[in-house]
Amino acid sequence: QVQLAESGGGSVQAGGSLKLSCAASGYIFSNCEMAWYRQVPGKERELVSTINRDGTTTYGFSVRGRFTISRDNAKSTLYLQMNRLKTEDTAVYYCMASGVFCSGGFCYCTPSRRLEGARDYWGQGTQVTVSS
Repeated sequence: QVQLAESGGGSVQAGGSLKLSCAASGYIFSNCEMAWYRQVPGKERELVSTINRDGTTTYGFSVRGRFTISRDNAKSTLYLQMNRLKTEDTAVYYCMASGVFCSGGFCYCTPSRRLEGARDYWGQGTQVTVSS
């Protein structure tokens, strides 16, 4: 089945760096759009960054210029390099695979349109704490 496992979170001082990883399995990683989200208790989950199958990236305004999303399709792994961290970056960070369709045990994404029955999959999250 589709599984996403984040790692790399931890505690760091403001101005420091962390690199998150998300190991994916159970589907064709290379043809799916991936994303990082974050959530603070009591607030809605916030989109941090996305990367599509051809490597095109987007970033939330608050992280632009500080965070870099990347993917290694050979390793089925998504990354988030976080530099110049701020206290407001403290959150649980989740990776997400967008629009995965599974049939007969085979899971994949389609580039042109989201198939009926496709769904998004989430990892369990990793805590990032930035102290002043």
